[in-house]
Amino acid sequence: MTTSNTYFSSSLPFSSSLRLTNKTRTMSIFSPSLSTLFATPTLRVSSFSFSSIYSRSVTASSSVVAVSSSSSLFSIKGEDNAASPKDYFPAKMSATVSSRTFLDAQSEQELLSGIRNEVESGSLPPNVAAGMEELYENYKSAVFQSGDPKADETVLSNMSGLLDRIFLDVTDPFVFQPHHKAKREPFDYYMFGQNYIRPLVDYRNSYVGNMPLFIEIEEKLKQGHNIILMSNHQTEADPAIISLLLEKRLPYIAENLTYVAGDRVITDPLCKPFSIGRNLICVYSKKHMLDDPELIEMKRKANTRSLKEMAMLLRSGSQLIWIAPSGGRDRPDPTNGEWFPAPFDPYSVDNMRRLVDHSGPPGHVYPLALLCHNIMPPPMKVEKEIGEKRVISFHGTGLSVAPEISFSETTAACESPEKAKDAYSKAVYISVNEQYNVLKSAIHGKKGLEASTHKVSLSQPWN
Repeated sequence: MTTSNTYFSSSLPFSSSLRLTNKTRTMSIFSPSLSTLFATPTLRVSSFSFSSIYSRSVTASSSVVAVSSSSSLFSIKGEDNAASPKDYFPAKMSATVSSRTFLDAQSEQELLSGIRNEVESGSLPPNVAAGMEELYENYKSAVFQSGDPKADETVLSNMSGLLDRIFLDVTDPFVFQPHHKAKREPFDYYMFGQNYIRPLVDYRNSYVGNMPLFIEIEEKLKQGHNIILMSNHQTEADPAIISLLLEKRLPYIAENLTYVAGDRVITDPLCKPFSIGRNLICVYSKKHMLDDPELIEMKRKANTRSLKEMAMLLRSGSQLIWIAPSGGRDRPDPTNGEWFPAPFDPYSVDNMRRLVDHSGPPGHVYPLALLCHNIMPPPMKVEKEIGEKRVISFHGTGLSVAPEISFSETTAACESPEKAKDAYSKAVYISVNEQYNVLKSAIHGKKGLEASTHKVSLSQPWN
């Protein structure tokens, strides 16, 4: 997939306008390392309703609040009342919809012709257009794998909405602040992302581990506590997978998670529409910090600003923050092809722990495991150059959380701060691995709920 690349100008502050270049680009997702921040039954899914995506309001504050009943958090349109995006976009939606080209498409041919027509008119860069076409074909293939009899309508509806959002951002680029709050109105980007990824999830073969602990987390948030989820990271769809598996029972957690996000996720035109719908702390990933020597200092200063934003959030309490201390997506073992959580960076784990410990309100660190790499697997190895081939599939997914890990109890016998830091990081990582293996047994091993252990109790909370 190739799309135009966006970089922060080295002479501009983090929140200033971006400039587009014509380097190859593809989707990446939430995978930075915090060490750079511090001092050193099958659900039939038809086309989603855009009526619930526009003009939605949510009352929110630093404490847990009730979400408006009009949010349609688990709204799956029935096969008889499916709606098309064009039914909900007024003909004149200034500064919200850039063109009717994609929304008015009645068929795959019209949708793909629209891409080519915008290229010919000079409104769409050819490399972005190529990425859009490839994304369409891959998404279509994945949704048809689900066996949904309305798959063709789902693909046309969801892709016309996405292509419109991409085109809007190409013509009027959205600029992310260091702390980005999900944009929910007048267009609800959160629900848009949920409904786009939903048809890719095989709910019959998906599981959540230790649901009572997720409920415990929500209770702590209500009490003003801060929660840090130390997690492995598998795909650019991770945020949507987490929310989709929790949204029916715990909609507040699903909607209000804040993700520590790498810079690529907020610059790629094909990825930005999904990022706009998430709460983000935007940082430059450790793995790509040195890619351009001229931008190193600017990236470090931007990360310092993001760190300050995170510290301010934590001081207010009731914050739920997700971070992948590995600094990147998981990859399979090259010797046997088996997927496993990438090792955690002890400095990232320790820095995040210290940040929450010194924020004021009580803080807790929970190990979180994700298994969803089949949905959108990354390249087999980390690539400096962007341009990975997009592969999308319909598959089962898994999410699990383990009891919080106490730093004082884990490191009581350690003789030095350095050994304590390593011991704590190892304990968190081991917990993530243990949970991951249970999810793997349930999903890939076909054991289902019987894969549960005394440490990980699996359930399907959407049933």
